[in-house]
Order: sequence, then structure tokens, then C-alpha cells
Amino acid sequence: MPPITTSVFELFKIGPGPSSSHTIGPMLAAGEFLDWAGRLAPEGLAQARCVEVRLHGSLAATGQGHGTRRAVLAGLLGYRPETCPLDILDSLAATGAWTFRAAGLEIPLSEDCVVFDTLHLPERHPNTLVFRLKDQAGNILAEREAYSVGGGFIEWKGDKPSSRLLPPHPFSTMAELRGIIAATGLSIPEVLMANETALSGLSPQEIGLRLEYVMRVMEDAVERGLEAEGPLPGPLGLQRKAKALFTRYRQDPQMQDRPILALCACAFAGAEENACGHTIVTAPTSGSAGVLPAVLYVTKVLRPTAGVFRKTLREALLTAAVVGMLAKHNASVSGAEVGCQGEVGVASAMAAAFLGQVNDHPASVIENAAETALEHHLGLTCDPVQGYVQIPCIERNAMGAVKAFAAYQIAAAEVPGHHMVGLDQAILAMAETGRDMCAKYKETAQGGLAASVRC
Repeated sequence: MPPITTSVFELFKIGPGPSSSHTIGPMLAAGEFLDWAGRLAPEGLAQARCVEVRLHGSLAATGQGHGTRRAVLAGLLGYRPETCPLDILDSLAATGAWTFRAAGLEIPLSEDCVVFDTLHLPERHPNTLVFRLKDQAGNILAEREAYSVGGGFIEWKGDKPSSRLLPPHPFSTMAELRGIIAATGLSIPEVLMANETALSGLSPQEIGLRLEYVMRVMEDAVERGLEAEGPLPGPLGLQRKAKALFTRYRQDPQMQDRPILALCACAFAGAEENACGHTIVTAPTSGSAGVLPAVLYVTKVLRPTAGVFRKTLREALLTAAVVGMLAKHNASVSGAEVGCQGEVGVASAMAAAFLGQVNDHPASVIENAAETALEHHLGLTCDPVQGYVQIPCIERNAMGAVKAFAAYQIAAAEVPGHHMVGLDQAILAMAETGRDMCAKYKETAQGGLAASVRC
């Protein structure tokens, strides 16, 4: 199997919620289509009078609740996830007419340009987008097919994966990473820092600054969520709960369950901000964007003991990234492919590894913590009610954060040699479970709570 060549900053993407597969990925794809259209032959481009984007599979089934239509329109208008306004999806809702501009061409855009095609099943990936330029008669002048494969990553039909430099410490499994650690004496974050330096061309200092920025965006999302009140957007009328949870946390400093309450409040905060379509960090996805930020915020800001050095937090973020990369490389982090076990489950495993690294445990304990967290999310379905990333997604983020804390505590207390299941085995089980899982439980809003709950 080829080694992992994913950058840390490809895994930790910054952009609008509520879904990395349905919002960030489609926005990126639309932006790349805009750039591609601008390079078409002028004589062909001049005939274009219409832009059409057809959404297939899971994108068609739940794209309305996931904000996919507005995300695509934002990309076609030239916005990029990492630099777009905080409330880009809200602002697009306030108007209904825009203009697609490419190489001097101007084509009117409206929400009708994005079509939810539930009749034609996608062949390659459940999150498929087809971009088309048409002439006045409706004839297709140019077409590109894209796939939003999870975590904000996209692929294009016919494109070969770009070759990347081989990292200095190549690994594709946790077992191989353990071998590198044993042979070199390096820690997990030291291995990933060396690889990231080679892959990105950035210096360790530059990588450190970018990691600081990623953490700041995570913290900002949590703090916005802790302050906000009222109903979330959409027809469910779901009320925010983060502020109420945090108020209860602050009322009684002697409360025995304060750490759990703090994790729940912060995870709700991040997930509720994601549900509003506001800026979050994929960790590894938007739908699970409350888990790791909650653990980070509690560790850094609400920790009752001595503070944690920033260098330690950066190293812990790198360690969390390793777990996300292994899951993406050997299984998936897409709810449309493997269910919520690939989103909240992987996020919980990343957060457990983060805690192991923050508390200076060896790689064996960090792996065991991540494995335990993932193991107890296996089989978790993705069944958003009415297609909105709200029920059960927000509460699942809180449960993922709590499970991460429990998994870390178990791993820290046990003798590492007594642990029976490896992270590679848990990831393999997740991949096999995802393949066997019925499609109605994979982000289509056709089964599970999505079918049994009526709001």
C-alpha cells in the first residue's frame, strides 16, 4: 500500500459547515470548475449561456439540509472555503440572483442552476456532482464530474492522482508507524512534523504558526457557540443548548461531573456553529467538528490544573492528525461511505490520541486510546433527520468527546501490553462495516432516526 502523503492542513480544513462532504467539498469543486472554465477555448466559452450543476446520490438526498446548493453557488461566485465570510451561506440566502464570471464571460446564476437529481444513481461515489456549461439551446458545451469523498477532499473523473514526494518516514498503517518510532526513537509528532515539512515545503516554524491558526479557529467556533442562543436554521426548530450547558458548568465549581459537562457544552457549541453553516475546522469532517475542538478547549482553557504549553498542544494536534490520516487512508471519513463511525467515530479517536499526547504518554498508550474510542463507535449510522446536520449529529459530537475522554482514561490506566485490539484492526473493521452497511443508513436521511423521527 502506498504511504500516506496527506498534509495536516488538508485534513484540518477551514470553511463553512454544516458538512465537509456536502458544503466544503462542493464549494471547492465549484471553484475549481470556475477556474477550469476560464481556461476553455474562447470561441467555445463565448457560446455558453447557462451553468448547470447536477447533484447525485447523497448530495441529492440531503443536500438541501446540508447547504449544498448555496455552497456550490458560492464556489461558482469565486469564494473559497478557507477565506469566505463567516456567514457566507446566510448571506447568499438573502438574495436570489448572481453572476458567473469566467474569462470575460458573464452568465446569470440562480438557485435553479443547482439540480437535486435523485433519479440517476452515481456509479463511482455517493457524493457526485456534474458541472455543465450549456448554450442557448441547452446543448452541453463542456462537462466535468467531481466527487466529494469526505473531509472536504474532492476528486475529478479522469484525473490521475498527482504524484507527491515520498516523505522521509513513509507509513500507511499504525504498525508501520510503530516500527519507525522503534527504529528512530522519534515521537509520533516528530515523525509527522518531518513528513509535513517535506510534503508542504514549509519550515517547522511555519507549520507551527499554521497549527496555531487552526487551533484558534477551533476555539473561536467553540466560544461563539457558547455565547449563542435561539433556534438553529431549518425546519426542525431545534434550540441551541451549549450556552445552557455551559451556564450549568459555571454555577457549581464543586460539581463532581464538571469535566463531562464542560466537554458536552463545548462539543455542543462547535457542532451548533457547524449546523448554522458558520466557519469551523474539519476534524476530520464538518459533521464531527465539535469533538476535537471541545477536547482542545477544555484542555487549554478550562483545565483545572496547571496550563498546557502551546508546543504541547501543537504536538497533540499533529498526533490527532495521524489518526485521522490513517482512517482516511485505510477506510474513509465520509458518512456517505461508512456512516457516522467514519465521522464522529474517527473524531473521537483523534481526540483520545490528542489527550494521550497532551499528557505525555508513549505511542502505545496513544494508539490504545484512539483504538478504544473508535471501537465503540463501530456500526454508527449516519441518519440526519430531514437531512439537517442537527439531529442526532450535534448530540453525537458531545458523546464522541465524552467517549474520547473515557477511552484515554482506560488506556492510561491499563498495562499497554494487555490491550488486545490494535488501531489498524479497528480501522479495518470500520471499513468492512461501512461496506456492509445499507445505503439508507449512510447520509441519505432514509433510515434510522431520519425515518422514525417526525419534526
